[in-house]
Amino acid sequence: MPVQEYDELEAGGHGEHHAVAPSWTVIPFVLLLIMIATGPLFYEQFWHHHYPKVAVALAALVVTYYITVLHNMHAPIHALAEYVQFISLIASLYIASGGIMIKIDKKGTPMANIAILLMGAVISNFIGTTGASMLLIRPFIRLNKDRIKAYHIIFFIFMVSNIGGGLTPIGDPPLFLGFLKGVPFEWTLIHNIVPWIFSLIILALVFYLVDKRNIGKEEGDEKSYSGKISITGTKNFIWLLIVIVAVFMDPNVFDFIPAINYDGQKISFLRELIMLSVAFFSFKFANQDAIRGNEFNFEPIKEVTFIFIGIFGTMMPALELVGEFAKSETGASLINHNTLYWGTGILSGFLDNAPTYLNFLAAAMASQGASISDMEAVKAFADGGSQFANSILQLKAIAVAAVFFGAMTYIGNGPNFMVKSISEQSGIKMPSFFGYILRFSVPILLPILILVWLVFFAFV
Repeated sequence: MPVQEYDELEAGGHGEHHAVAPSWTVIPFVLLLIMIATGPLFYEQFWHHHYPKVAVALAALVVTYYITVLHNMHAPIHALAEYVQFISLIASLYIASGGIMIKIDKKGTPMANIAILLMGAVISNFIGTTGASMLLIRPFIRLNKDRIKAYHIIFFIFMVSNIGGGLTPIGDPPLFLGFLKGVPFEWTLIHNIVPWIFSLIILALVFYLVDKRNIGKEEGDEKSYSGKISITGTKNFIWLLIVIVAVFMDPNVFDFIPAINYDGQKISFLRELIMLSVAFFSFKFANQDAIRGNEFNFEPIKEVTFIFIGIFGTMMPALELVGEFAKSETGASLINHNTLYWGTGILSGFLDNAPTYLNFLAAAMASQGASISDMEAVKAFADGGSQFANSILQLKAIAVAAVFFGAMTYIGNGPNFMVKSISEQSGIKMPSFFGYILRFSVPILLPILILVWLVFFAFV
C-alpha cells in the first residue's frame, strides 16, 4: 500500500476543518467491493471489459461529492497523492522484476515449495512484499507446472505477499509509515519476529500436509534434475535496488528533497518520478529472453491500476468515519491491545492497511494524551516510555495485524491481486473473491490469526 507521510491536522495546526462525510457515502466503496467479488463469478464478460469504467466512475462520484458538497479538497488531493505513490511503487517493482527470470531445475515437492515460500518470506523484508512476490511467483508456478493448484498460489499470497514482510519497514508500507513517524527501524524486527516465525511455521506445516497429498503428474516421472538455479536478466536487480533506495527519499524526513507543499504538508514527487523512470527503463532495456520466458505482460498491473483507483477514491469516507470514531471519547475508551489487534486487522483486510495502521496508532496515542505528529512522542510510545501504559503491546498489535490480515482478501494488499492475475494468465483457476475468503482465509488463515492473538496478546 502507499508509502506516504500522513499528518494529523489538529486545532491550531495547518489546514482547515472539514465536515465529516455522512455514513451513506460508504455505499460506493461497498458497491465496488461487491462488484469485485461478484463480477468475475456472475457477469465475467461485462466485468472484464468494463471494470476500469466502473472503478473510475465510483471514485469520481465520491470525489465529486467531497469537492462540491463538502467543499473538501484536502482529502481527494491526499488520496490522489497516496494513489500515485502506491502505483509508482507497485508498477516499478512489478516491471523491474518481470525482467528477471529464475529457473529452478528441481522436482516440485512439498519441501521444495516450502523452501521457496520461506525464502520468499525472508526476501520480502529486503525488497518488499511486492518485489518478492513478482520475483518468485513465476518460478514457483514453473516448479509446480505438473501439479499446480489454486492452494499453491493462496499459500504464496499468505506467506510471501503478506506475512513475510512483517520484520522491517521495507517489508510492508504500514511498517514503513511507522518508521517515518518515529518508530525505530529495528523495532519491528525485535517485536514482530516471534509472531512472524510462529505464523510461518504453522502455515508451512499446513501447506506440507496439503501438498504431500498432491501427486499430480509427477508419479512415475523419470526425468532427472540437476538442482541448479539459473537467473536471466540479473541487471534488473540494479533497478530493484534503485526502487528500494528511492523509497527512503521522503521530503518529510529529509528537508533537502524537493516536494509539493500543500496545506502545511509536503507531498513527495521526486521519489515517484524515479520509480516511474525505473518502470520505463527497466522494461526498455530488459533482457528479452527473460521477458519472453516470464510471459511478461501489462494486464496484471493494469488491473491493479484501475481497481485501486476505485478503492482509493471510494474508501475516503470509510477511513474518515473509522478515524473519527477511534478518536472519539467512546472510541478511545475501547482502546486496548486486543481491540487494536482486531480493529486494525479486520479493516486492513478490506481497506488500505497503511492509513488503517496510522489511524489506529493515532487513536492509541491520542487516548493517552499524545500526538502521532510528534516524532519524539512516537519514539517514546514505541519504547514504552513511563508516560504510556502498555504502549509497546499496543503498537505491536497494530503492526502485526496490519501486515498479517492483509492476506485475508485479494484487496488486502497490492501484491495479492497481481499474483492472482499472473496465476490466472498461467492457466490456474483461482477462487473468486468470496471463494478465496470462504475456502482459504476463514478455514486456514483466520485460525492462525486467532492463535497469534491468543498466544501474544489475549492473556498478556
